[in-house]
Amino acid sequence: MVRHPRLVAGLLAAVWALVVVWQIGEHQRVEAAARDSLIRRSRDITGTLAKFVESQRRFGVVSQERMEVALEALVTSGELQSLALLNRLGEVVASAGAPVDFDASGLTHSSVRWGLRTLTVVNSVDLGTNLVSELGETNRSPTIVLPRRDTNAPPREDFRFPPRPPGEPREPRSSDTNAVSATLATPTPGTTNLVSTNRTERREPPRRPLGSWFGRPPWMSEPEFKAMLEKRGLHGFVIALSIAPMLRTTEADLWMRVMIASFAGVAAAGAGLALRNLQRAADLQLRLLRASELNTHLREMNLAAAGLAHETKNPLNIIRGLAQLIGKQDDAPPAIREKSRGIVDEVDRVTAQLNEFINYSRPREVRRAPLGLNTAVGEVARALSHDLEEKAAQLHVQPELPWIEADEQLLRQALFNLLFNATQAVAHGGEIWVTATLAENGTALLDIHDNGPGVAPEHRKEIFKPYFTTHQKGTGLGLAIVSQIVLAHGWEIECVPNEPRGARFRLRHLKVVPKPPA
Repeated sequence: MVRHPRLVAGLLAAVWALVVVWQIGEHQRVEAAARDSLIRRSRDITGTLAKFVESQRRFGVVSQERMEVALEALVTSGELQSLALLNRLGEVVASAGAPVDFDASGLTHSSVRWGLRTLTVVNSVDLGTNLVSELGETNRSPTIVLPRRDTNAPPREDFRFPPRPPGEPREPRSSDTNAVSATLATPTPGTTNLVSTNRTERREPPRRPLGSWFGRPPWMSEPEFKAMLEKRGLHGFVIALSIAPMLRTTEADLWMRVMIASFAGVAAAGAGLALRNLQRAADLQLRLLRASELNTHLREMNLAAAGLAHETKNPLNIIRGLAQLIGKQDDAPPAIREKSRGIVDEVDRVTAQLNEFINYSRPREVRRAPLGLNTAVGEVARALSHDLEEKAAQLHVQPELPWIEADEQLLRQALFNLLFNATQAVAHGGEIWVTATLAENGTALLDIHDNGPGVAPEHRKEIFKPYFTTHQKGTGLGLAIVSQIVLAHGWEIECVPNEPRGARFRLRHLKVVPKPPA
């Protein structure tokens, strides 16, 4: 049985809060993983573009028309929304798809920007420093994106591509053939004639790295060449990817986390309700067990009480009758008459005790029905009106007391005993109150309290035991009968502290029912 329902409810709420925090953390992890995956995908696309540019460039030059056709094919595939090639100044030299709204000026490193629907990534890629020649040397030549029909190169008679390195002799033209042949045909002293007079042979120069093939065109000055590198040299990529797939993934994960947190909340609430119902069921079972044990005991006592009543009441009636006859004799002295009246009074007291004992020992069979507390309290107050007037006590009954489900006769008997004890306990001009409070689960609390001397704390549990009384003329069975009636209904009764003074008897778990229609 749960002893601390608030502590259990707090623990369940804490567990649910931990589940919610855990799901939030997991969703953030999934979202971060999706973002990282999309960024890695952009890096892969950039690497693929770099390899494609490497495959398309010839002697450091890439055709702008061919690049834009390839970029447009990538954009129309659906994964990319925009592609652009940038120069060192961050200007677009070739593009495809929608225009990219991204400030790439002064590009020195990779940049990432998240939009509402797109991810824009700028990668600084120096293709010239990524190529390695066959001789193992790094190619430092830039990659220039030029239109296919570039008219900036005037015809030059001595233009060769790749250009002639400095210091290398110019190749002979057709007009110099005879002179070159004569020179090569005349051997130098101490050497062997390598070329005959009929043909000319030339030793091949050593192979140079690929990166040295492309240099400044001879028709351009050095400032013009640098300006062209700034304007047409490839220095980076800008790609814009759609984040719709990532949003669908994160939204699906978010809904899953929300469902998990909701199920956890429902489970925690269900566990709390189950524990509370378990506690109430355990309390009810305990009260029913006590009532069953009491009824079993009372059935056994009832048999003995019936025999005792049969064997005792008849002799008592005979004694009472004889005492009355003695007191009524004309020649009886006054002392004899007084003693005969004392005998009658004692017989009446014993008979009353015997009747209370028989009443206490009788098993309680509860016949439940809707009953208005105001009606029951009003009838008991009328029965006690003589005692209340004798004490000049005031009885305050809360208006609009609830309707409950109870046995009318047994409830009136319990209320009579409680109010009669309160009337005897208060001083002259005292006050008694009857109040009710609605509790949870459709039950009510009924309080009967007064401003009398009250009950000592050490006696608050003992007063419900049979034959325990603090009054000189009390039988000790009144509150025991009240406890018996309360337990038979499945209720609880206790004597609680009353401030500032007096006794307070509280009945719990009275089942509230709607008021029947008139």
